[in-house]
Amino acid sequence: MHRAMFERESELRALDGALAELAAGTGSLLAFAGPAGLGKTSLLAEVRRRAAARGYTVLSARGGEQEQELPFHTVRQLVQPLLAAVGEEEHRRLLGGWYDIVAPAVGLVAPGGGGSPDPQGVRDGLDWVVTRFAVRNRPVVVLLDDAHWIDAESLAWLTSFAPRVEELPMLMAVAYRPDERSHRTTPFQALATRHGSRPFELVALTPQAVARLVRGTLGEDADDAFCHECWTVTCGNPFEVVELTAKVADRRLEPRHENIAELRDLATTVRGSGLVERLDRLGPCAVRLAWAAAVLGTETSPALAADVAGLGPEEAAEARARLHAARILAGGTEEGEPLRFFHPLIASAVHRAVPAALRVALHGQAAAVVAEAGHGAAAAARHLLEVHPDGDPRVVATLREAAAEHLRAGAPEAAQRCLERALREPPGPGERARVLFELGRSGLLIRPAATVGHLRAALEEPGLEPELREAVTCRLAQALGHSGRMAEAAALVAEEARRATSARTRLRMLAEQFMWNAFRADEPDSPARSRRLARIAGHLSGRGMAERYILALRAWDAVVRGEPAATALYFADEALGSGLSWTDEDWGFEVPVMAALTFLYCDQPGRAEAVFAEGIAECERKGWRGSHLAFGFTLLGYIRYRRGRLAEAEGLVREGLRIADRVGSGAPAQLAAIGTLVQTLLARGRPGEALEVAERYRYGTAVPGAVVYPDAQAVHGELLLACGRRRDAEHELAGAGRRLDRRGMRNPSWCPWQQHLALAVAEDAPQRAADLAAQSVARARQFGAASAVGQALRCAAETAAGADRTELLREAVDHLERSPAAYELARALVDHGAALRRAGLPQEAADQLYRGLETAVHCGADALAARAREELTAAGLRPLELRYAQNEALTGRERTAAEHVARGLADEEVAREMRVPGQAVTRLLSTVYRKLGTDRSGLARALGQG
Repeated sequence: MHRAMFERESELRALDGALAELAAGTGSLLAFAGPAGLGKTSLLAEVRRRAAARGYTVLSARGGEQEQELPFHTVRQLVQPLLAAVGEEEHRRLLGGWYDIVAPAVGLVAPGGGGSPDPQGVRDGLDWVVTRFAVRNRPVVVLLDDAHWIDAESLAWLTSFAPRVEELPMLMAVAYRPDERSHRTTPFQALATRHGSRPFELVALTPQAVARLVRGTLGEDADDAFCHECWTVTCGNPFEVVELTAKVADRRLEPRHENIAELRDLATTVRGSGLVERLDRLGPCAVRLAWAAAVLGTETSPALAADVAGLGPEEAAEARARLHAARILAGGTEEGEPLRFFHPLIASAVHRAVPAALRVALHGQAAAVVAEAGHGAAAAARHLLEVHPDGDPRVVATLREAAAEHLRAGAPEAAQRCLERALREPPGPGERARVLFELGRSGLLIRPAATVGHLRAALEEPGLEPELREAVTCRLAQALGHSGRMAEAAALVAEEARRATSARTRLRMLAEQFMWNAFRADEPDSPARSRRLARIAGHLSGRGMAERYILALRAWDAVVRGEPAATALYFADEALGSGLSWTDEDWGFEVPVMAALTFLYCDQPGRAEAVFAEGIAECERKGWRGSHLAFGFTLLGYIRYRRGRLAEAEGLVREGLRIADRVGSGAPAQLAAIGTLVQTLLARGRPGEALEVAERYRYGTAVPGAVVYPDAQAVHGELLLACGRRRDAEHELAGAGRRLDRRGMRNPSWCPWQQHLALAVAEDAPQRAADLAAQSVARARQFGAASAVGQALRCAAETAAGADRTELLREAVDHLERSPAAYELARALVDHGAALRRAGLPQEAADQLYRGLETAVHCGADALAARAREELTAAGLRPLELRYAQNEALTGRERTAAEHVARGLADEEVAREMRVPGQAVTRLLSTVYRKLGTDRSGLARALGQG
């Protein structure tokens, strides 16, 4: 047995068990905890040895005391050896579509321009890369030593990835000191417990084990008193025992009781001040080299250490030999072999021994040497963080460059540390505003409150260039908006618009003002803003980005106000042009989303889907895995919900909610996802599950401070109504109506609160219900989208009776057949069939019920399909098998009918051309609209003819 493995039987049994499970494909996590010197590193070395003997792939990394602030330092140790021997082409093949996102983080390429991924995007990319590697190179063992010193970015990834090891052919073994930087080791303790074990707490060796270790080194003739004294002076610490016995051997000291006094003297040189005194006795060159290595950190090159120490090649070689003989520094004897301390305890002691002023100077020298050696600004910046400010513009430039590298690697907190240090240098008067701007920009998503302070300070800088002032103002407005302070954001850009001398800047600020006011739940005079927006948009041509944003906002305002759909579509078309970016950091993604949703509410969801698919792909390419992507998946799911593809909608929205949960509780992305999921589950006939989701997130307990869609209060009222709580539903829906009407948001296609309120009060106040339903129909007709009118008519039918009900449902079906809203059509068909059955018209009822059943099944509306079957049974009919498969491709007859309509033919003309009844054309076109996701006006474009 290896000498360092005395009294570690339980740990080794656990290791053998984990390796055996790994051979069977089951992963696990082992954690070894204990103070310095108790043998954690030796245990990991034994893990490596036993894993290698089995032919397993081993990856390893070690946290460094001096590298804790260097982002992804540990990740790079794990990943770089895998790719060191191959070129960029192979790197791209191995990293796949994640290359541009992950490569800067793992240090495979020098980070270039092209945007900054968010930290979650980098973590997701690392998940993919390591998972793929584990599957291809199974089994894999990952060793993490000195985890208490792992940098924050690597730790964030490791602790999020570690729970997955049990699903992979991977063993992760972690060693750490629980008494040092416990906030970084607590996650590993929790993960070990989660994996069904607990961290192995290493304890000191017993006198018997120390005696065996001493005799194994010094010979079996070492007497009992000498061995016991070795245990006493080292307290059973294995590292100190090994070091002490090595020094006894070097001194050729006989291991006898008469030499115990000298043994005690030797023990004082193993650690602390005794170690420092021993280092001093090696001479000034050795001291300087050791200090340089301690400042540079783990595994530095001998040449760098010599340069920092100010030693020539011969002096450095002699000093290195002395330090090696004294068991202080190892390595550096072969070309390419790095220097390293024999133990982290020695490195820590040497670093602490460097006089404070000299340590600062050495860090300054290290920064210069590292930069000159071509290791990049980030490597130099680590040392500049330790240097006293001195007004050096070169330091500011290096720190700014390092911050940009960190941002491109997905490490905004590291970027902020560099920029905060640059401010203390300080930068020159003309440069200070730019550093403040960069600092604010880097912290927008992680520290919005601090971002506000930095950007306000930037605005207060004298002589601010107009272009920079505009950028700072817009970013400050974003920070305020993302902090829920939309009124302040709107006021800020309004003031900037008033003081601007440039027409272009004034228009840009106006666009920002319109946007933030559109999101304000407390906007004092929304109708006035709408009138002003309409007046300005009417004079714009859409040539510049600001004009296009104003046109998009005008389109959205037309939607929520319920202006004619043709008006909204016109402005949305003008705004989108060749497309609007979702990841333009200067402009944001909110307005492109509004423009895309305009198409949805105007019965062209296919166009909306195309915009969202492109936006999602853009976010994923750039590694933006936060709110942008959450909104993308959620609202794409909402589009599928509106089209009646409920199963697809549920999957997309659940993914959006999963991403939104990582962003933070109560964020708009999360509220949108919850509301859409609730609506989708209600449509699928699962109100109990919808209620569980709402209660889990406390959805509906407070009205959001920002406008979100679907409207949270109205959706909560819809949920309460579906659960039979009519009075509670009435309260919520009436409140939503008062709030939205005050703002002029009257389109039932956007928020059908009147329809649900009518159903909530129908039993106790039938006339009020009828009035509400009639108002909703009138508003829907004003908007003009067929889906909106059909949905409103179907609801109105539920408040009517007899022939009126049947006629309203017939008209609802007629409108919905001209729209892409499959689920709403299925509801109207089933309702109409049921009304016809009750009116004594079984043949007509059967036709509508069969169509409603087919459509409901294809939508995934299980409860509606069940109701259709019940109605058919009540009519004495047996539900037939589905008459057509769920296929989104147009049939030949459907395409022919669609092409005729796209050329401008009326339905009657199409019927004559195709020699079929008019009703057959109506149904063919209804299927076309649902499959292509458009109404009649967008058919030519959907067919590629517009």
